[in-house]
Amino acid sequence: MHMERIGFIGLGNMGRPMAKNLEKAGFSLSVYNRTAAKAEGFKMQSTIYSSIKGLIENCDVIFTMLTNDDATKAVYKQVLGLSVVGKLFVDMSTISQEASIEISKAIRIKEASFIDAPVAGSTKPAAEGTLIIMVGGEEKDVMRARPYLEKLGKLVKHLGGNGQGIAAKLSINYFLSMIYQGLAETVLFSEKLGISRSDILEIINESASGSGATKAKTNSLIANDYTPAFALNLMLKDILLAHRAGADYPLSQVLIDTYQSAHDSGFGSDDVIGIINYLKDEKNRI
Repeated sequence: MHMERIGFIGLGNMGRPMAKNLEKAGFSLSVYNRTAAKAEGFKMQSTIYSSIKGLIENCDVIFTMLTNDDATKAVYKQVLGLSVVGKLFVDMSTISQEASIEISKAIRIKEASFIDAPVAGSTKPAAEGTLIIMVGGEEKDVMRARPYLEKLGKLVKHLGGNGQGIAAKLSINYFLSMIYQGLAETVLFSEKLGISRSDILEIINESASGSGATKAKTNSLIANDYTPAFALNLMLKDILLAHRAGADYPLSQVLIDTYQSAHDSGFGSDDVIGIINYLKDEKNRI
C-alpha cells in the first residue's frame, strides 16, 4: 500500500489542505492544479505536474477535488483518453449523482476503479484532517482507498455503490442550508429585540439548539467577518443539486429563493453564513 503513488488534482480551498495531509503522512504524492501557483507549496516534498496527463501516467491512486459538474467532467474527459488500467480514482467533489455515476461507469470500462467520496466539513476540518467522508463504490476499492482517506477525515463511512456518497453529501448540505438560514434569521430577530449577537449565540450554543454548525459560525457572526470557509455560491449549487435529486419539500423552494437571491445580490463569494447580510439588506429594503 505505501508503495502506491498518490496523485491529487484540485488544490483549492479544500483540496490544498487535504493534499497537504497526505503529504505530511509520508505518502509519495504528486499534485496538479490548473492555476499552477497554487501548487507552489508542494515543491519541497512532492512532485508537481504541469499536466493532468503527466500526473495520471505516474500515479496509482488519484484524488480529485473540483468545484462542480463541469470542472469534474472536464478533468475526467482527459482521464478517459489515457491508459488507466488498474488505477483507482477517488472523487471528493460535490457534484450531481448523475455525473458521478456516469464517470464511474466510464472509468470501469477503461478497466480502472472509481469511488465517490465527498466530505462534510469546511477548511478548518480539512486542515485538521477531521472531515467526515461519505463513500460510494465497491468494497474492494473503498478498502484500497481507506488508508489514505483516514489521513483526511475522522470518519470514513461506506454507504453503498457509486453515487451513494454523493447522496449523503447532498442530504447533509440540504440540512446545513436550513441551519445557516435559520441561524441568521434568529440572530437578526434577537438583535431587533435588543439582544446582542454574542449573548444570543452563547445561549444557542449552550442550549439544545446549538450544534457544531452554529459553533463553527459564531466567530464569523460576532466579528461580522465572512471570509469564505464554504462559500454561499457553493451552498446554492448543492441546494439546487439536492432539489434536482428529489428534495421537494415545504422548505425547498424557500431555501432556493433565499440563497439564489443572495447570490444574485452579490453575496455569493462570501462565507455561507454571510447570508445574514443579504437577509438584513432585504429586510431594510422592505
